[in-house]
Amino acid sequence: MSEDASLFGLAGRKVLIIGGGQGMGEATARFVARAGADVALVDIVPERAEAVASMVSGLGRRGIAITGDVLDDAQIPRIIAEADAKLVGIDAMVCIVGAAAWGSLLDTSAEVWDQQMHLNLRYFFLICQAAAKSMIARGTKGRIVGIASVDGQRASPMRGAYGAAKAGLISLVQTMAVEWAPHNIRVNAIAPGHIVTPRLFDTPQRAEGYAASLLPARRRGTTDEIGKAALFLVSDLASYVNGTTLDVDGGQMAANLFPRGLPGHNG
Repeated sequence: MSEDASLFGLAGRKVLIIGGGQGMGEATARFVARAGADVALVDIVPERAEAVASMVSGLGRRGIAITGDVLDDAQIPRIIAEADAKLVGIDAMVCIVGAAAWGSLLDTSAEVWDQQMHLNLRYFFLICQAAAKSMIARGTKGRIVGIASVDGQRASPMRGAYGAAKAGLISLVQTMAVEWAPHNIRVNAIAPGHIVTPRLFDTPQRAEGYAASLLPARRRGTTDEIGKAALFLVSDLASYVNGTTLDVDGGQMAANLFPRGLPGHNG
């Protein structure tokens, strides 16, 4: 491990990444492993978790693949117990699971609303609760990071249920941070802007035009830039950062920008 890596204080630490099989999860695993951490990857697709675990092993750290679906409440205790056993404790957890459903609030059904709350908020509460109990039982100085969104900090036209769920996540992070601070557990969130991920189905031309016309950075963000933010928040560099949502959006929130081309939007 390099002298620079030692600044993070992650040598020998154990990091659990929920949704670690691709995109932001893979990037986070790579950065924390390079900083000296062992990593357990949870993914619903075994091959994805195994591929990232192999990448972590190639960096000289322990990489562990765990197959699991955190949207199934019954699997959450097993996932935390398995990570605990295989890592011999959990020092940090990064949760990268979620997706947005498009549609106006007038057209959003109760089923879609409930699905968005489950996918973006309910699982996060349950997995964090289970991880925190494990950290407290072991006397660990824990670190938890969730993925929020700029949509949780402002109006979110055509993604209203998603925005509401992410706003709930931001509030939940603040409350967890306050309640669990006496147990030496820090809880923070990252609010990505427009990030190019494996789930983003777009043409290069459309992406380039969107970025050039709307985003202050004149480009969309990368999963590596989210991974670096997650590395910071789980590291000792963020030892006095608690209950915070870190915008990683290239200036999108500062410029108060909304997507173009939405019904009723003249931007």
